[in-house]
Order: sequence, then C-alpha cells, then structure tokens
Amino acid sequence: MTVHDVLTGWTAEALGGLTVALVFFLLRRARTRRAAARTAGQPVPGAAVLRTYTLIGVRAADGQPVHLPSSRPAGTVLTWPGPAGAGEQFELTDAVLPDGTYAAERRCLYGD
Repeated sequence: MTVHDVLTGWTAEALGGLTVALVFFLLRRARTRRAAARTAGQPVPGAAVLRTYTLIGVRAADGQPVHLPSSRPAGTVLTWPGPAGAGEQFELTDAVLPDGTYAAERRCLYGD
C-alpha cells in the first residue's frame, strides 16, 4: 500500500461523507422552511386578535367616524368618554362593515 493509495482513498471517503451530510442538511432546511411557511399564516390558538371597531353613530370633530382598536372579544361592553365627557356604552360585535372594520353598537347614553 502506497501513500498515493491512502490519500486517494481517504479523499474519496471524506468527499462522499461531506456530500451525504450536505444533502441531509439541505433536505432538513427545506422541510423546516416549508413547515414555517405553512404555519406563518395561521393564527396562534389562544392569542388575542387586534380588531378595529367603528363606533356606530359617533363622529369625530372633523366629521369622520370614530375608530377604536381592541383585542377584546365580541359581546364586550366598553365605555367611551365622548367629546362632551358623558360616557357612552358600546357593545363590540362580529359584524364587518364595508370599510373592513367591525361594528361597535351603542348600548345607552348616560351622564351625571
């Protein structure tokens, strides 16, 4: 056995092993990326979803509808102070408005 035989045999085995390791690495990386892409668009179970609600029947000083971001579920009653300081109660709903926001319906108007 000569030095040439040892070096060529070792080189072939090393390159073969590195090739197999590289193939396994690339396959695992592709599988991980596919799994991440699949789950990226899905909501996390139990996580709060931030929605924008439009307070029905309420306008801001410039005449635009009042929008309220909230992560609370539909059916929750919120108190909005309003421009005059009198509190108004609104119930959050699952109804989607044409602008893509959700409706918050007025429950009652009460003051001092």
